[in-house]
Amino acid sequence: MSSRLSDRLVEVLVLVVAVAEGVLTTITEDDPYGFIPIAIAVLALVVVERWPLAAFLATLPAVLYPGAIVPAIVALYVVSSRYRDWWLLAGCGLLAAASFVFPTTEFAPTIWDSYALLGVIYFTMTALAPILLGQFLHTQRELALRLEEVKEAREHERRLDAEAILARERNQLAREMHDVVSHQVSLIAVQAGALKVSTTDPNASLAAENVRQLSVNTLDELRHMVNLLRASGSPATELTPQPTLTDLDRLIGNSAIDARLVGAAPDDLEPPVQRAIYRTIQEALTNVRKHAPGASATIDISHDDTDLTVTVTNTPPTRPNLALPSARHGLVGLHERAALLGGRLHTGPTPDGGFQLQLRLPAGAARG
Repeated sequence: MSSRLSDRLVEVLVLVVAVAEGVLTTITEDDPYGFIPIAIAVLALVVVERWPLAAFLATLPAVLYPGAIVPAIVALYVVSSRYRDWWLLAGCGLLAAASFVFPTTEFAPTIWDSYALLGVIYFTMTALAPILLGQFLHTQRELALRLEEVKEAREHERRLDAEAILARERNQLAREMHDVVSHQVSLIAVQAGALKVSTTDPNASLAAENVRQLSVNTLDELRHMVNLLRASGSPATELTPQPTLTDLDRLIGNSAIDARLVGAAPDDLEPPVQRAIYRTIQEALTNVRKHAPGASATIDISHDDTDLTVTVTNTPPTRPNLALPSARHGLVGLHERAALLGGRLHTGPTPDGGFQLQLRLPAGAARG
């Protein structure tokens, strides 16, 4: 905005100088008719940005009579800043120089004297100055555009390099997950299967089957996660199959926790909302197994006109807590999921020594 204002101020200043020159020239010549070509030249400056060549030609009569040169110099500069054809610019420059010289001579044999030749040189240089200035500014604008293109190309190249580095890191992470995690989980599944076959205790056999089934499900999700990482983060890539609320009963049944589901969610929830609810309950049950052995859990899903609420509450542990590694990344991920859907996640202990996790989503966002 400031650049446009400065351009306008320069245009107004040029017009003021041209008018002042015209008035002084008319007063000096003492010829009222000399103001007509000057007025035409000043009006030509008003439209010089739209029609540079026509405006330049309209300023030449004022140079020939009564001798006002400011409009012609300004118009010649605009022509030079718009065109790159040197033949055209040379023609305009010679035409302007000839117009500058003509009023100072009477075309007598004395035109070749030293004063006349000096006048030709001076006025030729006068005509050449706006041409060179216009070409300089024209080149400057082109260079600015080229520099901007180079800057955009380099930024694009940096983005490609960053994506390539990210793809390599994802592939490395996928290899590590496949080589380390899948191997250990597979061993757990095999040993649980062997325990189920070899034991005669029904409770131990049921627990071994649960461990084996959880290991198999974990391997299945791990395989899809590895495929996702190796796809380099393509927007079209999706973990398949994605869990929905129809999978909640299976999740609760395989959790190896005394858990019960209370209430139900609406039927028209968007897939991202269903996944958020599923992952929230999954993470809550995982935390109960890790940090509250022997506890029971209640999963309460309720909704009204404003909010959809999922609350997972567990009782205090009844067995000693095993020291299992945890970086709390699961809860961080749940907070991010809730924030993306415009909701909130609250966690904290209950008065009886248990723990509660609550996900609250706006009803409008939940139903799209």
